[in-house]
Amino acid sequence: VQLQASGGGSAQPGGSLRLSCAASGSGFSVIVMGWYRQPPGKQRELVAVMTTGGTISYADSVKGRFTISRDNAKNTVYLQMNSLKPEDTAVYYCHALVKYYGGRNENNWGQGTQVTVSS
Repeated sequence: VQLQASGGGSAQPGGSLRLSCAASGSGFSVIVMGWYRQPPGKQRELVAVMTTGGTISYADSVKGRFTISRDNAKNTVYLQMNSLKPEDTAVYYCHALVKYYGGRNENNWGQGTQVTVSS
């Protein structure tokens, strides 16, 4: 499985950005897909994840500002980030937990995309 993320970049406080991540490959189905982030000097943390069935979890710090969505047919996940704050500055990583048809589960990470929020 390969995860290809796009989007990110720079924004001013209060602005918006959108991230996308597509999972490619064969012989698997996606169980959970979403986003984590690693702020400078800090550990990686969950931002938002969504199961194929539609169950969503958000970090408290982004609730009401970020929206995760998925296109299951395309194995693609999106993160709409509104009302951005400087503390949202981080490298954002796409994550997918997949199940191969042979029964094995596997965690996969994208390459990371930088989001910088500053005035």
